[in-house]
Amino acid sequence: MSIKADKWIRRMAEQEGMIEPFEPGQVREVDGRKIVSYGTSSYGYDVRCSDEFKIFTNINSAIVDPKDFDHQSFVDFKGDVCIIPPNSFALARTVEFFRIPRSVLTICLGKSTYARCGIIVNVTPLEPDWEGHVTLEFSNTTPLPAKIYANEGVAQMLFLESDEVCETSYKDRGGKYQGQQGVTLPRA
Repeated sequence: MSIKADKWIRRMAEQEGMIEPFEPGQVREVDGRKIVSYGTSSYGYDVRCSDEFKIFTNINSAIVDPKDFDHQSFVDFKGDVCIIPPNSFALARTVEFFRIPRSVLTICLGKSTYARCGIIVNVTPLEPDWEGHVTLEFSNTTPLPAKIYANEGVAQMLFLESDEVCETSYKDRGGKYQGQQGVTLPRA
């Protein structure tokens, strides 16, 4: 990038609609209450988790199969705090809707606040020309229940811009997760 990263992110969000809603600063407090920060950072953007969750449960003794995923393996939950059972996981989505430019690849890493609690945030790269709400996976690697806070920061997006656009984008390939709106389960 030839301009400062935070200015590039602001320009892309404000002029190209890359991130909506967009927070140009770093929010650390809401209504006098400390939160896990979100918004523009030095070289990325800290996303928030919405209040929609799918918590994994194995009450049906299902086998996890990415080609034939049993949707009944999740319990839907909506709320300000999600409790993930020990050694389990939950899916959520970002508050933010992304429109990734054709010359950009986006990588997501978990925030240190959660990592230091044994909570791993997993997101696959956002490819050029992809758009939608990002589905987030939270793995609780601890033997204790773990909390995820809705509408607070959970992960940081890093944007890698090429000096040229890709030959074939995610949209060109007709990617199966293009335009996803809510928490999206595996599709075969």
